[in-house]
Amino acid sequence: MSAERVILMVEDNPQDEALALRALRKSGVANRIDVVRDGQQAVDYLFREGEFAGRDATDPTVVLLDIGLPRLTGLEVLARVRADPRTRTLPVVILTSSDEDQDRLSSYEQGANSYVRKPLDFADFAQTVARLGVYWLATNEPLRP
Repeated sequence: MSAERVILMVEDNPQDEALALRALRKSGVANRIDVVRDGQQAVDYLFREGEFAGRDATDPTVVLLDIGLPRLTGLEVLARVRADPRTRTLPVVILTSSDEDQDRLSSYEQGANSYVRKPLDFADFAQTVARLGVYWLATNEPLRP
């Protein structure tokens, strides 16, 4: 397994994606950030299936996962991640605009490591994403299977 720390961002909103990538870069995160735009792509990426069958061996250090995704929802992706021994301990941060108690409860019940609501203010959103990147890539000690 590679020691490179990679973020997998699962985000279907191009504006949120661009802002998050900019915030991570401005905060000094130089790590690779792979982006997929729907739940099925996330599953294919994580399990090296479909269009990602030939993906390199570097697994993500953390997944930033939106809930409201096309094809498979974020909660469906999270359920598949937690059900598979290869990804069961992979840190997954729900990064969503949803402030619904049921979404938060379902996320934690299915094994999310964190639930972060996207702030509506762009500056606050950028700061939140930057903090997430720094924490999960520089502060947190990942479990290596």
